[in-house]
Amino acid sequence: MQFQQLQYFVAVAETRHFTRAADLVHVAQPSLSQQIKALERELGADLFLRARGNITLTDAGEALLPLARRILADADTARHEVQELAQLRRGRVRLGATPSVCTGLLPDVLRAFHDRYPGIRLLIEEGGSHDLVRGLARGALDLALVVLPLPTPSPALTTVELLREDLVVVSSPDAPRPGEGRRTVRVADLEGERLVMFRHGYDLRELTVAACRAEGFEPDFAVEGGEMDAVLGFVRAGLGVAVVPRMVAARAGRGLRVTPLARPGLHRTIALAHRSDVAPPRAARELQRMLLER
Repeated sequence: MQFQQLQYFVAVAETRHFTRAADLVHVAQPSLSQQIKALERELGADLFLRARGNITLTDAGEALLPLARRILADADTARHEVQELAQLRRGRVRLGATPSVCTGLLPDVLRAFHDRYPGIRLLIEEGGSHDLVRGLARGALDLALVVLPLPTPSPALTTVELLREDLVVVSSPDAPRPGEGRRTVRVADLEGERLVMFRHGYDLRELTVAACRAEGFEPDFAVEGGEMDAVLGFVRAGLGVAVVPRMVAARAGRGLRVTPLARPGLHRTIALAHRSDVAPPRAARELQRMLLER
């Protein structure tokens, strides 16, 4: 099995078209087809079902695709690692983070990292913890900031707790204060409030909904489906209240009232994760150090 054959296979799998795949990898279409056939002979199985105008993966092709992507991603990481110059003057870091972490924790750390290593490209991917774990597993990310506990525990990942953060309730200053005007609000008090809720896949959505159900009620959504900036904007407009990390609320600026949750409150644990079987590239290790020492 040749590395080049895996590149051609992934290109066909993603484009579902041999000619477009050949253009993508800059090779003549007959050469690409020959290499795919050679790979199928070596594996002893067809990888594609070929019909006029319709290319689909066989069961063998479906099984090979995630493995091939991981092999190619690992090779790409190795190439970038070897090509880095001394003193981290060149390179890249692929960092995944939940949207609220991008808003609250990352700006200061990334600014300090960029000031120290201006030649390092920072590639940021936002997503829920589940998607970020999958990105790490397939080699698409070097590091990820995820919320513990992970939705699906993975023995192939190493996680280090970074911080434990309180959640708070934000509301419009023009609306009545939640919790009947008290200085703190209980989760149970949210039963009488309309919530502005994040889209599915947000860790904060699952945490808030679970906390409400633990108090014996289903939350009432005024608006749902937004990203962090949209949720804060809807709250400012008086559409409802939202439960957000304290760090995000502190950075959100004017136009929001922040009310702490009464003890025991709600909290979340942020951890830094990377694959256990592959050491992060040098630049990623430096960013990891700065995050842990922040």
